[in-house]
Order: sequence, then structure tokens, then C-alpha cells
Amino acid sequence: MFEPTATYTPNPHRYDSMAYNHAGVSGLKLPAVSLGFWHNFGDITPFEQMKQLVFTAFDNGITHFDLANNYGPEPGQAEKNCGLLLAKYFKHHRDELVISTKAGYEMWAGPYGDLGSRKYLLASLDQSLERLGLDYVDIFYHHHPDPETPLEETMGALAQAVNSGKALYVGLSNYDGPTMEKAAAILAELHVPFIINQNKYNILDRTVERNGLKDTAVKLGKGLITFCPLEQGLLTNRYLNGIPADSRIARDPRFLNDSALTEKLHGQIVDLNNLAAERGQTLAEMSLAWLLHDGKVTSVLAGASKPQQIIDNIGALKNTHFTDEELKLIDEIAAR
Repeated sequence: MFEPTATYTPNPHRYDSMAYNHAGVSGLKLPAVSLGFWHNFGDITPFEQMKQLVFTAFDNGITHFDLANNYGPEPGQAEKNCGLLLAKYFKHHRDELVISTKAGYEMWAGPYGDLGSRKYLLASLDQSLERLGLDYVDIFYHHHPDPETPLEETMGALAQAVNSGKALYVGLSNYDGPTMEKAAAILAELHVPFIINQNKYNILDRTVERNGLKDTAVKLGKGLITFCPLEQGLLTNRYLNGIPADSRIARDPRFLNDSALTEKLHGQIVDLNNLAAERGQTLAEMSLAWLLHDGKVTSVLAGASKPQQIIDNIGALKNTHFTDEELKLIDEIAAR
């Protein structure tokens, strides 16, 4: 007796309202809002909830799903769950999707389970492909710089990933401007399609402005996709009146706990929320729109625990224009 076939019919109008931006000067376009698998695709999330998240994302034009080898909990579980979702529901839509993954942080015990050696990166990519059930990923990132390994070795491993057909493009994550520029020169000599940087960036965290990454990416024609664009939910209305019982701080404090919500930060969030209201936006919408306003950010990589959050994030695209006065006020609030 045959097993029933799992079917999924995407929204036929899914591409009508999403904006797609080139990753630097490459031919690859990414949706202005992408879906991150960092927090909500591991063991602590019901499969039905994950399914509704990816359905909502794809039905609204989000074609990019971003992962890493260590996303979970437990490490590797986000890739396994993504692989199940792709196999059951997206088998006929693989060529409409951009799937990215990364390697760099600790994934297994011993001296070969992290950082940037050729041995680790290529072994990790093979493991990721097995978990995902794919022959290739669209983008393979080195997840963070490794000062213990020659940059030439790490970039050579990324070149091998492309030459083997296991990755179409490569990216760098958590690099600063000068290191990225050195890496880009090596990758250019190797004729590797390095197209994008993934870094933390939001109204409250301006590291990429200070370390040269943002300006260097533009200068070299590389894309920039930003993770934590909402500072793990702090740049939303979730914490305006304290810590809700179902919030990330209360439910999953691995990366964000109650000590983060200081009186100073709460004041900044309230003031930013007031400005967003004046613009006719939620704080989350304004925060995402701010990242996209100058055209230097290719995509904002937002996570979600509820389908409505994805819809709300896409709402940011309705107004990404800011006056000079608004930009100045945002900078002043963030600098306090």
C-alpha cells in the first residue's frame, strides 16, 4: 500500500510584492527579507509550527532559507528539520529556493570540529548536505574568522566547495572590513564567486559601520545580509511593558536573558517605538526598513516563531524612506 503523498501548493502570487536585490554585483538576487533558522527549527519547536513558518515565508516571496551546521538545539537539528521540510513539501520547488549554510563554530569534539581548517570546513559541508538531503547549497559561508589558520587555507577550502559542485557561491560571516578585503583578494585570484557577507547589524548594533565591513562590502561590490536585525526581538513591541511569559528571554534564554533589558535599553526602545508610531509603523517594521533604506543591505535575515511575525516583517517593505531628521533622531537614540 502506497504512503499518502504530502502535497503543498504555494501561493501563485508569491512573487508579486516581494522586493529582490542583487547580492553585490553578482547575478544572484535575494529577497529583501529572508528567513533565518537560528532559533526556531530545533528540537524545542513542534514540526507543525516549523511547517507553517516555511509555508508562510514561501507563500509571501521569501525564497531564501539560512542555516548553519550548529543551529539547533541540538547542533545539526535545524538542518535535519529543514531537510525534512524540503523533502516533504518543496521537492518541486528546489530551484526557486536559495539555501545557505555555514561552518566555523564548534560542531563536534576534538581538534577538527571547528574554526577554519580545510579538513573541518569540507567535512562540515558534507555533513550539512547529508542532513539537508541536498546535492548542493546555494551559499556556503565561513562562519567566523580563524586567526589560527592561514587565510589562504580557509579560502582554498571555500574554493574547493565550489569546484566540487557542493556550493554555488560562497560568503563570509562575522568578518571585519580589512580581513574581508584580504579574503576577497584571495578568492578573486581563485576565481571563486564570493558574493555576500553576513553580519550582525541593527539600529542598536553598529559594529559593521565601525569596523569597515559595510563600506568595504560596497566598495568591493559584495552583498550584505544582516542577522539579528531586530536584536533578538528587543526592537519590537514585545518588551515595551516588561518581559512576556512567551518571549525569547523567558522561554529560551540561551542567547538573550533578562539582564539584557536594562533601564537604559528599555528607554531607547520606548523612544524608538514612539518614532515608529509617528511614521505609521511598528517598531519592528521601522527597524527593518532602516536597514534597507540606503540600498547597501541586500537582505535582512529575520527569525520567527509565529507565521504572523513573518507577515509583519514583510510589512516593513511598504515604507523604507526616512527623512534626514528621522535618521538623525534614530542615531541619537542609539548612541545614548
